[in-house]
Amino acid sequence: MSGVPASITRERGLHLLHEMLRIRQFEDRCAELYGAGHIRGFLHLCDGEEAIAVGAMQVLGSGDAVVSTYREHGHALARGIAMGPLMAELFGKRTGCSGGRGGSMHIFDAATRFYGGNGIVGGGLPLAVGLALAEKLHGSRNLAACFFGEGAAAEGEFHESMNLAALWKLPVLFLCENNLYAMGTALARSESQTDIQAKAAAYGVRATAVDGMDVFAVEAAVRGAADHARAGRGPALLELRTYRLRAHSMFDAQLYRDKAEVEEWRKRGPLTTLTTALKAAGLMTEEDFQRLLRMANEEVKAAVQLATDAEWEPVADLARHVYAEGVSS
Repeated sequence: MSGVPASITRERGLHLLHEMLRIRQFEDRCAELYGAGHIRGFLHLCDGEEAIAVGAMQVLGSGDAVVSTYREHGHALARGIAMGPLMAELFGKRTGCSGGRGGSMHIFDAATRFYGGNGIVGGGLPLAVGLALAEKLHGSRNLAACFFGEGAAAEGEFHESMNLAALWKLPVLFLCENNLYAMGTALARSESQTDIQAKAAAYGVRATAVDGMDVFAVEAAVRGAADHARAGRGPALLELRTYRLRAHSMFDAQLYRDKAEVEEWRKRGPLTTLTTALKAAGLMTEEDFQRLLRMANEEVKAAVQLATDAEWEPVADLARHVYAEGVSS
């Protein structure tokens, strides 16, 4: 991040920082809770990628549809899903936003049009195309936004989705979070073409590479892409170049990358660079930072308490939601 745009006010800068702090503190606590056995299954954290979630959600409206990946806690929080129900979902409690049925990888919330995380690499791409097609058929100005990792660009769904979205000029944003490592494999070791935007451009999709560590750059790029899609000019892809500072998942020993590389990227982390930039611009003090940090930690504490106190789903309801209910034969 080179600096703060002249149009950014103190209030705006602090809002963006607070949103990223909420995500970071939530996930740091999740890592602790996972180690203590309160969160089970898989857990994929987005430390280092917060600027993408926060920047993008400043642009997306309440009527837009959002499709995410299994690394979706940040997207969910930035989208407006309350932290309490989100934490309860990770605990597997019935008060979770998905009724405790989805867990960490399958967050869903109809009220915010958050159409779920997805445990399948690339699985959200065709869903977003379908949602965008529905919006076009209804004649709305809403769009569908799909987050996915660079590893998904090697999947068949990526190419099929790019083709149909461009062919039908659908209002869909493809937001590629390129963190350089698809699980434990470096991009250059798995794909002959490492320029993700070039792959989309081959289908006639408007494509741009963006510094995914800069929340201002992300917001500006998403706004331009969204305006393009809403105007009926078809889909757009943003290759948001970022880095995850934690392992792929809680089971990952990270033997595929050097610690020095991680530390070098940590210096460019979105929280670090935004804090430095806001202070340098005279828009924030250390007292402001500590206040925002306390607010985030208090919210996390309340969410953990809510999740801890929440009830488990009764065993009698175990088979519910397998078949449609209240439908006459």
